[in-house]
Amino acid sequence: MTKTLVLLVDDEALNLEILVEYFDGEDAFLLQMAESGEAAWQLLQDPENDFKLILLDRMMPGLDGIGLLRRMKGDPRLSGIPVIMQTAANSPDQIREGLEAGAYYYLTKPYRRDSLLAIVHAALSDAEARSALSRQLHQHINSLQFLDEAEFSIRTVEDAGQLASFIAHACPNPDTAVMGISELLINGVEHGNLGLSYAEKSILKQEDRWHDEIQRRSSLPENEAKEVRLSYRRQKDVITLRICDQGSGFPWQNYLEIDPERAFDPNGRGIALARMLSFSSITYEGCGNIAVATICCAKGNNGKYSQ
Repeated sequence: MTKTLVLLVDDEALNLEILVEYFDGEDAFLLQMAESGEAAWQLLQDPENDFKLILLDRMMPGLDGIGLLRRMKGDPRLSGIPVIMQTAANSPDQIREGLEAGAYYYLTKPYRRDSLLAIVHAALSDAEARSALSRQLHQHINSLQFLDEAEFSIRTVEDAGQLASFIAHACPNPDTAVMGISELLINGVEHGNLGLSYAEKSILKQEDRWHDEIQRRSSLPENEAKEVRLSYRRQKDVITLRICDQGSGFPWQNYLEIDPERAFDPNGRGIALARMLSFSSITYEGCGNIAVATICCAKGNNGKYSQ
């Protein structure tokens, strides 16, 4: 069994020792350590090191955590590695800066072992889901770029991934669109049709029981016939995706931005990231059970589409 290579970056030797101790007994992980941002950057430059996750201290002399993260996001080979930012402060401005730099997972020092492992597993699970979507994405034909209008319906989170990778090919930048489409479809299934609350998902993610609970709820008689519907429409330079579930809605206004107070949870950032990275806009209608996302796809001066 191949172990998951994790890079621990902290300028305090004691903090590194604590992290190693927290990972004790987690045989699926192989740890490598760096005591500075520069040392971490050198390890990241070695193509032999296939890091799947980085636990990164924010405050370090020289190249700090934010600086290292920005370097990583500028390198296509490294930009997809999930990073968990460790910080002794929880200032909203500092957290927002980290989120904008690409640190979507946070831990506030000091933290407990179970909190660390919950965030680690959540980050790896999200990264694998994105990787699976990317693999599915390239299985579909490019002729979908000519699609003008279509209607689809799904029932499960597995359906959501397949449909997202299919529809993304009708968008100008499929690799950018697929994550956001998947996020909105999965939200429609889990939170809308299956009634899973934010707090319940947080607990399930921490206990690594989310998928089992989704499967259980999907098989309940009252949920067996529920669907999430997606309509796709292209008009001139705008693609509109309308995603409707059969749930009772949610306070969507709280989730269009990444709230620093939720940055430490293993979930709750998907809609905001979709709005930032995948769509030109996201709005909600009714009680919140209808999401309307747009993608501007006008051609630029170079003849290529922008999104």
